Amino acid sequence: MKKGIVLAMALSAVAVWAQKPVYTKANLESARVYYDGAELTQNTQVTLPKGLSEVVITNVSDQLMENTIKVGSINDVTVMSVQFSNAYIEEYDNVNNSPLMKPLRDSIAVAELKLEKITNAINADTQTINLLDRTSTSQTFQTFGFTDVTKWVEYYGKKRQEVQNAMYLKKKEKEVIEAKWNALKGQLTLGGDKSERSSRGKLIVQVMSAKEGNIPFRINYATNRAQWIPSYDLRIDKINAPIKMMYKAQVVQTSGIDWRNVRLSLTSGKLNQNYSLPTWNTWFVQYEAPQEVIVNTGYSTNSRRKMTGAVARIAEKDLAVESNAYDMVAFEEVSYEDRQTLAEYTTVNQSELNVTFDIAIPYSILSNGKRHSVDLNTFDINGDYKFYSAPKLDANAYLVAEIKDYGKHNLLSGQANVIYDGMNIGQTYLSTENTEEKLRLNIGKDPNISISRTLIADKSGTKTLSSKKEQTFTYEISIKNNKKETVAVQVEDQYPVSTDNSIEVILNEVSKGTTEAEKGLITWNVSLQPNEVKKIRVSYTLKYSKDKNIENIHY
Repeated sequence: MKKGIVLAMALSAVAVWAQKPVYTKANLESARVYYDGAELTQNTQVTLPKGLSEVVITNVSDQLMENTIKVGSINDVTVMSVQFSNAYIEEYDNVNNSPLMKPLRDSIAVAELKLEKITNAINADTQTINLLDRTSTSQTFQTFGFTDVTKWVEYYGKKRQEVQNAMYLKKKEKEVIEAKWNALKGQLTLGGDKSERSSRGKLIVQVMSAKEGNIPFRINYATNRAQWIPSYDLRIDKINAPIKMMYKAQVVQTSGIDWRNVRLSLTSGKLNQNYSLPTWNTWFVQYEAPQEVIVNTGYSTNSRRKMTGAVARIAEKDLAVESNAYDMVAFEEVSYEDRQTLAEYTTVNQSELNVTFDIAIPYSILSNGKRHSVDLNTFDINGDYKFYSAPKLDANAYLVAEIKDYGKHNLLSGQANVIYDGMNIGQTYLSTENTEEKLRLNIGKDPNISISRTLIADKSGTKTLSSKKEQTFTYEISIKNNKKETVAVQVEDQYPVSTDNSIEVILNEVSKGTTEAEKGLITWNVSLQPNEVKKIRVSYTLKYSKDKNIENIHY
């Protein structure tokens, strides 16, 4: 009796598992995008019988992270296992050999036969050309008379061209057949449903249902085939007017499924944050062993010790606007008022770790790798305007806005388009990764501020006194305001800083500038009326041993 019950249960289980799988297409509900990935939420409904069933959920990303898959349903349904597949797998003959699939399979077979025939024909033409080329060698012509050679050359040229032309046409025909074959194979997916062509990704889910009926499923997973970066449009109508800031996001995704009319959230930070606490390693200090560097000079070889040091460089993101003030072009886009309306649909949530923008308007972003611009917020922000110049490095004046209380706007670092007086004058980088009270925003060059830095020859020169050498450098910096309004210009210059007790640096003149001795910087804040010219001077002297030379001194 017991054997009969066990056998009946086994046969029942086999019968259930042998049932056709149930296919359903997942609909994308929402996408939360990070700097390096996205979390996708999808849902679907499927009619299931009571007991064990296999559900194949299509239209999921074919580039998902398998360890992040979560499939849930109602309390009456138990999800027993989930398997991901993004390849064509013929698991069920009773499905793939169904009458509905037969026309598709027949078309594929016809295309494959044509491919085989055209490939054979191309191979035959290739062999013919090889034979003609081998026959036309000089060794073959040794048994030919002049007339025979002439006829052969004429035949060879005509025949080879004829075969090559025919082979070219056959290759083109093969490309057409291959394209058709690939399209047909693309339709031949699990279930053969047209809706699956958008993605090859599938979830094969084994479930146990306590009741029959229409059962909802909710699917969550992560993919690293999406990203977003912050960007800005900065509109400045005139100096001292508020900056109209348009806060945007550039969203890109190649997840394998198109995001159509989805709820979109954008979160700062990375998808997989490392939340492990930092650990200390013992910090050992020791002398650096000098390295030998071989230097070839003419016919001799010298051995020198490699010296250590540091070279200060300006980070690329801190550079000024990359633009030419003379090459301005008109800039047309969505109006500022329209952007304000769009921004009303964005909710900003800030946690201790991230900033999240929840966008109420449904967005559609195709899986094509193209950037899609999303408006996040629009607001006016006040800034203190001034011009900045370092004529030793760059003989231009840059318009700079210093922004206070920028933290309340949840700004993130990113590229910014600068539109000044209705003209697009270039790009700058808005960096919020600093601890300063003010955010310094480089807007662009202004050709109406003329600045020059000139060496005054009669105030400069070299003297030799006993064992010492003295070199004096005097520069004059001239600033002219060609604008119609008063401007404030911050001018900076530099003098050398000694790291050797035998080298003495004497600062002779700074024209009431403020000095930073550790950095060797001098700063002047100059106010200029329209068409006014002001001149400032900086002079310094170096004293050092007359038997030695100092590097990088003449600039």
